Amino acid sequence: MGKSKQIGNHNSTRKKSIGKTWKTKNYTKHLDQIHADMKPSAAAKLLKQEVDYDVTGSAQHYCLHCARYFVDLKALKEHFKTKVHKKRIKRLKEEPYTQAEADRAAGMGSYIPHKTVEVKTQEVEEKMD
Repeated sequence: MGKSKQIGNHNSTRKKSIGKTWKTKNYTKHLDQIHADMKPSAAAKLLKQEVDYDVTGSAQHYCLHCARYFVDLKALKEHFKTKVHKKRIKRLKEEPYTQAEADRAAGMGSYIPHKTVEVKTQEVEEKMD
């Protein structure tokens, strides 16, 4: 299978490759971006967002590790049990690569073993109305 040769759609004035649309359809945040979001100051902002009706679940139910919004608390709790979430947690346990580590890999320094980071599933507050 090769890449799509089709360009654009019929009514578009600006031609856009359909192949590029397909590639970016399921885009998720990279692990290093999620590590930056997991810092306490950024995590507090993401978990306590204001109500935004344009986002799924009014931006009230957010999985910090997968960078996904959920419709309600039940869906978020079910997500925590899925294979996708557990695999993401496992991948986040590795510390993100740095420029210093890249230099050492290129032979410009001595080897230092890769560190692991403690990552646990976030706590969920149950709101009583």
